[in-house]
Amino acid sequence: MQDQDHVADFRPPARDTYRHGDLRRALLDAGIELARGGGPQAVVLREATRRAGVAPNAAYRHFENRLALLDAVRLAALTELAQAMEKEVAGVRRARNSAAYARDCLSAVGAAYLRFAQEETGLFRSAFVPPDPSEPEQPGGRPAKAQPGVPHPFLLLGAVLDRMVESGVLPASRRPGAEYLAWSAVHGLAMLVIDGPLAVMPRKEVQALGRRLLDMVEKGL
Repeated sequence: MQDQDHVADFRPPARDTYRHGDLRRALLDAGIELARGGGPQAVVLREATRRAGVAPNAAYRHFENRLALLDAVRLAALTELAQAMEKEVAGVRRARNSAAYARDCLSAVGAAYLRFAQEETGLFRSAFVPPDPSEPEQPGGRPAKAQPGVPHPFLLLGAVLDRMVESGVLPASRRPGAEYLAWSAVHGLAMLVIDGPLAVMPRKEVQALGRRLLDMVEKGL
C-alpha cells in the first residue's frame, strides 16, 4: 500500500524540450491563458513553463524574462481585440447609403471594444500594459514595424474614420488625430466599467451608455 502511494505521488521531471517542437507557441499560449484569467500580473514565466511541462531554464531560449513573455501576450491580446472588432464590423449590414454605413461601422468598432473589455477583462488589461522598452512603438500603440496580416485595434479604428471621410460624414479637415479622441473616450468608459465606479452598473445600462457615448463621439468629431 505504501509503495502504491509512492507511485501515485510520483511526478515525472520537467523536460528541457517540448514534445511538439514549438515551445515558444506553447509558452505564449500558457501566458495568454494566465492573462485571460488574472490580467497582466498573472503572467509569470515560471508558471507558463509549468503549464507547458518543461524545465524553467528551457523558457529562456524563447523569452529572456517575464517582461518579454508579457510583451508577447500583450500583442496577442491586442490581436484578439482587433479580431473582435473586425467581426463586429463584418456583421454590419450595408445601409441605404455610404454615410449611414460608415456611422454603423464606427458604432460597431466601439461596441466591440466595450464588450471585449467586459467579457475578456484579463486580456483587455494585458493589451494595454506598457510595451517592452526594447521594442518601441509608434504613438497610439501602433506597431513600429508593420505585421502583414495581423490586425490592430488602432489601425482598424483609423480605417473606419477614413471611411467616414470618404462618405462625407467626417470633414477631411477634422480627420487628423481623430483616432486619439475617439479611442480616449471609449477606452475611458471601458476602464470606468471594469475598474471604476461603473463596475456595479447593470450590463443593459452600460450598453445604453455606450451607444450614447458613441453617438457623442461621432457628433464631436
